[in-house]
Amino acid sequence: MNRVVLYNPRAVFYTMPLAVLAVGAHLDPERYEVTIVDGRLESDPAAALAARLDGALCLGVTVLTGAPIADAVRLSRAAKAVRPDLPVVWGGWHPSMFGRECLAEPSVDVTVQGQGEITFAEIVERLAAGEPATALDGCLGLTYRAADGEVRQNQPRPLADVNVFRAHDYGLLPVERYYALKGKRQLDYISSQGCAFRCAFCADPFVYQRRWVGLQPERIGAEVEALWRRYGFADLSFQDETYFTYVPRVDAVAEELLRRRLPITWAATMRADQGDRLPEEVLSKCKQSGLRRVIVGVESGSQEMIDRIKKDIKLEQVMRTAEKCRRHGVDVIFPFIVGFPGESDESVRASLDLAKHLRSLSPGFTTPIFYFKPYPGSALTADAIRDGYAPPSTLEEWSRFDFIGSSGPWVSPAKRRHVERFKFYQDLAWDRGGAWRRPVQRLARWRLAKDTYGLPVERLFERWLRPVQPLS
Repeated sequence: MNRVVLYNPRAVFYTMPLAVLAVGAHLDPERYEVTIVDGRLESDPAAALAARLDGALCLGVTVLTGAPIADAVRLSRAAKAVRPDLPVVWGGWHPSMFGRECLAEPSVDVTVQGQGEITFAEIVERLAAGEPATALDGCLGLTYRAADGEVRQNQPRPLADVNVFRAHDYGLLPVERYYALKGKRQLDYISSQGCAFRCAFCADPFVYQRRWVGLQPERIGAEVEALWRRYGFADLSFQDETYFTYVPRVDAVAEELLRRRLPITWAATMRADQGDRLPEEVLSKCKQSGLRRVIVGVESGSQEMIDRIKKDIKLEQVMRTAEKCRRHGVDVIFPFIVGFPGESDESVRASLDLAKHLRSLSPGFTTPIFYFKPYPGSALTADAIRDGYAPPSTLEEWSRFDFIGSSGPWVSPAKRRHVERFKFYQDLAWDRGGAWRRPVQRLARWRLAKDTYGLPVERLFERWLRPVQPLS
């Protein structure tokens, strides 16, 4: 049986590696032995990988922009040191946007763009038939280095209906180890791919061309029940880009979960316009089926900025969605972004004001604030480049790209200090800690009401305060 090895690079989060699981599970299990190595679970990922490469057809690596790139490069080079003849295939978000550029790394032979299940399966089939990785002409959705050293980019592969793919085989993963690392029995699951919207700060429109495909509700229900019986999870985290895309599908999935009487909770993503349109009875059914939390990207408290970034929502929809979720007892994470190129102080203030208001509506509402970073493939990044912004140009530079914690060149030190202090006081003001924290919380709420954040003496108590929890 042919062996295929897949690698998930190290990162700071412990979401299950659904990308490599998807491409690995879609290979014919009667013909291919799939092994997944997750660098986050290994004390020595290079040694763990090397031990599995003997006789392997290829190594597949999923690559996110940012720090995972450095680990992907390191492990790809380590694999080549053990097996110089081994074809190394990169897929995931970064190769989807920079298929040619990733091949500047000598240890990478092929990059896959967009949806990878069918493309990777065809690559593996060709390799199993004895064809070299340098002769992948005609295989849609990839870029490769030909025998003459020339980089060739094939035609894109149309987005396929995900219902034609094999179910994800979680037996390829040490599921209990992820539970332990998360600190809860939470299973990650994806029921759709793509996004139909055009947000100018996001790479989805570039990668998926504003298309969306989803599993049928009956299949979701059957798979979730089978996974629950096998792995005994308590919470299901839908990792879809936009789970609430179609109301009839949302309703049918909730019906499936209720019919199967699964004692679980679940969480998913929701746009503000989707929440606004969602009928009360459907949201009620979702809550009955276990819905505990949704993520609703607000991005800005300024309608002018929302329109500029092509979010295609109205602030009124944000508020109606918030009220609807509060009535039904559904927690919400409302992410914001500040520091867009040319963003005014008034726009930033509007975002902070809306974040304060939403946070005050319910103890189950949180409003994390991030800084705009010119993520590759987005329309705003293209605009920033035209205005003189110089993006990273090498894999090494992209590996230092921090799109979570750092701010871009459009945020002054004073503005960053103001936002960081706001974030500190907002977390402190609504912390669910013990009664002894209440005097400090009252002071924090007073500061928020007055927009005064100077002399932050409360930081002296920071080590005793509950640490900020990751999104889950």
